[in-house]
Amino acid sequence: MDHKEAHHLRLYVLAALFFIVAAVYIGVLYDTQVNNYDYYYASSVRSIARSETVEAARGNITDRNGKVLVSSRSSYNLTFDASLLEKDEDANESLLRLLQLCQSRGINWVDSLPISRSAPFAYTIDSLDSAARSRFLTYLKDLDEAANALAAYLLEHPALLETTDEEGNRENPADDILADEELDQAGKAQALLEELTSSQLTGAMLEGSGLSATRLIALMRKDFGLSASFSVEEARLVLGVQYEIRSRNLARTDAYVLAEDIDAELISLLNDGDYAGAKITPSSVREYETTYGAHILGYLGKINDSAEKEALGEGYNWNDYVGKDGVEAAFESHLKGTDGTRVVSLNEDGKITGEYYSKEPVPGNTVELTIDLEFQEQVEALLAERVDRMTAEDGIARGAAAVVEQIGTGEILAMASYPTYDLSTFRQDYTELSQDPSSPLLNRATMGLYPPGSTLKPLTAIAALEEGVTTTTEKIRDTGKWTYPGDSKSYFYCWKRTGHGLQNITQAITNSCNYFIGEMGYRLGMEKLREYLTAFGLGEKTGIEIGDYAGTLPENPEGQNQAPWAAFGQSNQLYTPLQLANYVATLAGGGERYTPHLLKSVRSYDNSELVYSSSEMEPVETIDIDSKNLEAVLKGMLGYTQPGGQVYSYFKDCVVTAGAKTGTAQLGGKKENNGVFVAFAPYDDPEIAVALVIEKGGSGAALAETAVGILNAYFSKDEIATTIIGENELLR
Repeated sequence: MDHKEAHHLRLYVLAALFFIVAAVYIGVLYDTQVNNYDYYYASSVRSIARSETVEAARGNITDRNGKVLVSSRSSYNLTFDASLLEKDEDANESLLRLLQLCQSRGINWVDSLPISRSAPFAYTIDSLDSAARSRFLTYLKDLDEAANALAAYLLEHPALLETTDEEGNRENPADDILADEELDQAGKAQALLEELTSSQLTGAMLEGSGLSATRLIALMRKDFGLSASFSVEEARLVLGVQYEIRSRNLARTDAYVLAEDIDAELISLLNDGDYAGAKITPSSVREYETTYGAHILGYLGKINDSAEKEALGEGYNWNDYVGKDGVEAAFESHLKGTDGTRVVSLNEDGKITGEYYSKEPVPGNTVELTIDLEFQEQVEALLAERVDRMTAEDGIARGAAAVVEQIGTGEILAMASYPTYDLSTFRQDYTELSQDPSSPLLNRATMGLYPPGSTLKPLTAIAALEEGVTTTTEKIRDTGKWTYPGDSKSYFYCWKRTGHGLQNITQAITNSCNYFIGEMGYRLGMEKLREYLTAFGLGEKTGIEIGDYAGTLPENPEGQNQAPWAAFGQSNQLYTPLQLANYVATLAGGGERYTPHLLKSVRSYDNSELVYSSSEMEPVETIDIDSKNLEAVLKGMLGYTQPGGQVYSYFKDCVVTAGAKTGTAQLGGKKENNGVFVAFAPYDDPEIAVALVIEKGGSGAALAETAVGILNAYFSKDEIATTIIGENELLR
């Protein structure tokens, strides 16, 4: 074979190989594009990258010294995502497998369906909060058979719709509905159902209407399309989650967090097992570094409804935990971080094969509070010790509160409410806490309303001096009984029935003379007295970030003048311990009233940026007080703690000179009086104001020991003085 023939042979071979390769390629392409199109298309779809929201860590909360009170720890959640299911995969079957896995490992999940999870099935409506009750009633009204049964029952028992207003008046919307001649029986029944509120809905009502828990489960099985193969117990498990998803308005494409903070073992089981619709998502868990300050810090909870979600604004998902109370709620905008976006690729089995962040999550800001954790702990301990000792002596359950405010800034250094609770177990304990008659969830420092008693006397004294109805030198003879001019039937007694004799205004405060101060109230009149109460921040909300009650200013009943009684803290007036502390801080601060606040500063999570600082706060009101008048009043409060003063036996062990005033909030009848106490220190250069209230605490003097303990804790943290409680049966 010559060279030319060999060359041609090689060309033929190469051409043949080319045609063979081309034929194979075309064959494979045809097989892929035509014969197996559905298979490869499905696989490609399953392999398409999908984006997911990655929750940003919530910001830390610290005390004024940088001690971490609340932080966030990285964790993982078990999430059910119905969009991951194949067309032939049943969501209920998938949910059941996941729930049974969680159940076998003792892992709880969110389920607010008010039916017990195991037989015998019973309603648990009383365990629901108001938002969850409202969601349940909405669901029942949308479930035709349940709605019809409830409507028919209300038609037979319209009295169940009766309500009572704040004044005790009874009214019932059923009266007008039943009297409406244009409505037939069915129309009346539906109208009655529309009037039913979540607070009126009870398990007994449902049972009475023929809607037993077991029957409702049967109706819900039909509603959510559960297979007949499910046992009743299995159905209840799945229905709880399906109900939760629907009641929270979650769409099918939205992921639902089934279990939070799952462990490594469960993650391994999920990865190795065939759990359709399950995915593991990064998250964070709130960690509480202290058991103190629960009422200040507050707690988190899931978004309740569309209105709340809309109010929160952009950047929130249905699965997010948001601040519900306290600092967590007040500073939600600072603590909430910016969620990131994670892009993941899945194989044909739905397993993650790769991931990257298209947008990194940014943690929330660090919120620095004005409170001092060490001092907060001491105040709470002192308050609890005092209340527990009282209860041990007489068996009477009590609530109490204490507030310490920095004079000249409005910073709250400590705020205690008793009884309290543990934030780390709040979610598990919520039902028990919410039903506890002692109301441990109530922040008595900001929401408790109490008559001020004689703690109001210094304020009345300032008003009388500034309005010129008395002078620092005027003396009035206290005979023990003050009688309203021209009305011998209207009178009150001084706590010292024999009277204090001649008193000037300083002595009247030191001796807590009802006679003198009542006379000042008479001279001032109610309108003028109310002006000064308002100027000192009483009877209105303080503006503190976590919210508070406004309280109630005294008013004259028609045809009466209650000003003499209101002047020494009686009559129909109610204030919070926070308001009392703020009033004393204003008085001792020379008339400058600051807004009480808990926020000291806000910094970025990496501490690189100062977002906010309260250092430049200005007084919201300045009361022009003559220095001589102020001195006369404050000197009267000083005399209260000095030799011969009413509480000297307690204050002789105080490490600092202080001014103070007790109060006895008289409740009337045979009820035990509340004890009230206010103080400021040091006398020569006031730094802090203290207010204490102990419900059913009797004489305010009984609180003096606790007040001294608080002052000693602040001014001498290495040593807390111990004083001995003496008997004090007089009301001052």
